[in-house]
Amino acid sequence: MKTARRALVTALAALPLLAAGSALAQGYPAKSIRLIVPLAAGSTADIISRTVGAELTKSLGQAIVVENKTGAGGTIAMAEVARSQPDGYTISFASQGTLVFNQALYATPGYDSLKDFQPVAFVGGVSNVMIVNPANPASKPLEVVAAAKAKPGTLTFSSGGSGTSHHLSGVLFGQMTGTDLVHVPYKGAPQGIVAVMSGEVSMGFFNTPTVISQIKDKRLKPLAVTSRTRSPLLPDVPTLDEMGVKGYEVNTWFGFVARAGTPPEIVQKLQAEIQKVLADPAIREKLGQQGFEISPPLTPAQFAKIIADDLAKWVPIVKASGAKAD
Repeated sequence: MKTARRALVTALAALPLLAAGSALAQGYPAKSIRLIVPLAAGSTADIISRTVGAELTKSLGQAIVVENKTGAGGTIAMAEVARSQPDGYTISFASQGTLVFNQALYATPGYDSLKDFQPVAFVGGVSNVMIVNPANPASKPLEVVAAAKAKPGTLTFSSGGSGTSHHLSGVLFGQMTGTDLVHVPYKGAPQGIVAVMSGEVSMGFFNTPTVISQIKDKRLKPLAVTSRTRSPLLPDVPTLDEMGVKGYEVNTWFGFVARAGTPPEIVQKLQAEIQKVLADPAIREKLGQQGFEISPPLTPAQFAKIIADDLAKWVPIVKASGAKAD
């Protein structure tokens, strides 16, 4: 009897909190929302963020203000989100690079990926493409390996910054082929891609959506994709695994996160609205044409598990490679 009475009292005491949470979610958002993008305008992160942000502005009735904050492989932007108020008015686009790779590349990235963020909505993934200047004589990845071994420490690869998937794709390639490659980070992916087109660097590993037009225009030559299966956008381009780098795979994932401690009702509302956007056939087609593979809906808890599992997988790989933030 006492146990039942105690349970009833506890339940009644929780009602005001539940009502407050419900009211909070119903009134949210009451003002514009900052969507921080840790990479440059024109990058994969920027493309997805602006596409989703424009639709959320319509459905939520408040402006989604996209802010590109570049530098230090995305750590500057993510650290700012980690210090923001947990009220749902500052959210961030996050990636495997910012939430996983950076934890191994930086001694003090300024945030803890598991403790400082609340996963909101998982988006999906995208492969990278190993690209060279069209004038480069190499037509296969192993020809690049031969050139690198002939002159150790002379072949360079660009990236959109330390800690990005572009960076780690090159690190993994060097590690698995036993080649000594020189990393040249740029302010953002667009600058790193231009460096490959101009011949300023030897090669790069960039997200398919950001180089597909240059490949079609023959301003870049693709040698292989980093995923284990071929990209539907580049069906004639083999995978690195097919081309002799057995077991190679980098398939970058993306999603949206908020500050840890953001009320569950707000997280659920954001997750539901973002998933509605991603379920729209027109949006899926638009993003699909640019090389993005949209994932089936995942819960915030499932997204959190992906982050935790990837940290367990990648941190040892990055540390073993000796790669550090430049």
